[in-house]
Amino acid sequence: MRKFMQKLERHFTGDGKLQKYYAIYEMVDHFLYTGDEVTRRGPHVRDGIDLKRAMVLVVIALLPALLFGMFNVGYQQDATRSVSANFLVGLRYVIPIIVVSYAVGGFWEILFAIVRKHEVNEGFLVTGLLIPMIVPPTIPLWMVAVATSFGVVIGKEIFGGTGFNIFNPALVARAFLFFAYPGAISGDKVWTVVDGVSKATPLAVAAAKPAAASVTTAANSGIPFLDFFFQSLGLIKGIAAMFPDGVRQLVTAGYSWSNLFLGFVPGSIGETSTLAILIGALLLLITKIANWRIMAGGLAGMIIMSLVLNIVSFGSTNPMLSVTPQYHLVLGGYAFGLVFMATDPVSSAQTDRGRWLYGIFIGVLVVLIRCVNPAFPEGMMLAILLANAFAPLIDYSVLQRHIKRRQKRYVQ
Repeated sequence: MRKFMQKLERHFTGDGKLQKYYAIYEMVDHFLYTGDEVTRRGPHVRDGIDLKRAMVLVVIALLPALLFGMFNVGYQQDATRSVSANFLVGLRYVIPIIVVSYAVGGFWEILFAIVRKHEVNEGFLVTGLLIPMIVPPTIPLWMVAVATSFGVVIGKEIFGGTGFNIFNPALVARAFLFFAYPGAISGDKVWTVVDGVSKATPLAVAAAKPAAASVTTAANSGIPFLDFFFQSLGLIKGIAAMFPDGVRQLVTAGYSWSNLFLGFVPGSIGETSTLAILIGALLLLITKIANWRIMAGGLAGMIIMSLVLNIVSFGSTNPMLSVTPQYHLVLGGYAFGLVFMATDPVSSAQTDRGRWLYGIFIGVLVVLIRCVNPAFPEGMMLAILLANAFAPLIDYSVLQRHIKRRQKRYVQ
């Protein structure tokens, strides 16, 4: 096979008849084999990983969340079926979305590579899989095609291609769907695969206005440290009933923390299981594909902001204000976005201190959007896109601070 590819090369290089399609040949050849071109003179820089290997590792890290998502699609339809039966049901819905995403995105990648006469970048290996994982299973395939086209062309190619885009292309695709076709990306019914069956997502349940609760029910708020504090003071019933309890609404609806963590809830295909996402995060951290500072900053920002809003939630009618950090962690697309979207090496901050600030900014912003904006209870998509826009400014500020510090040292 290798010899066959080498014989074909002469037709795609130099004055070969197919030289304008060299990008296609190069894409196939480098996908199958390591390039055999080497520099003639030093210095030589060697690394154990290149872009292709990095993208393949990200795809492998996505597999636990993807496989569980396929099972969960069938599970949300009928929880009494076997694991294999539910998985097969999920396959019928998820595989077509993946095929359309890769086919349409690959078309645009190859077209721009041919027109610009450069290589096809392996970055779409990840983008083409991320897009299907952040949409509901019932999304029409033509919408997937349109959104993928928008994400690749407007979100990446008009900036110059991979390495030049300021926004994450997969999130640009989802933002397009959310604002262009809100009925297909939001609402209770879009998350299930059965006509006539409606299941509210956990975030929708937490954000709903609470019904009048009895004093006894309100006392068991689902916030352990507050319940213990109130009970130890003998003020259980009165004080616990004073604030709206989004956590209590989740538990009442059957969305316990363990169910949310494991992922047996309606939601986007790849975003429901925090456990599966953490397995992928572990691989990305071990291989150093993702930067741990962004994840740690995003977690710290979310915890701090949610605790602040927990404190001010007393007397408020907004149930989201009382949602605790451990529930924000497992709700919606927070974990998936933090692990696979925020850590995008192109659109995120590049300096170490900037990565901390970038992550904290995302964590704070996602909680603010979820809790303060009643029309948009998710928040992670907008938080990351806004952070992408500010990432160059964050890096610039960090570098300027370093420069000024060194200038002062030099003057002294």
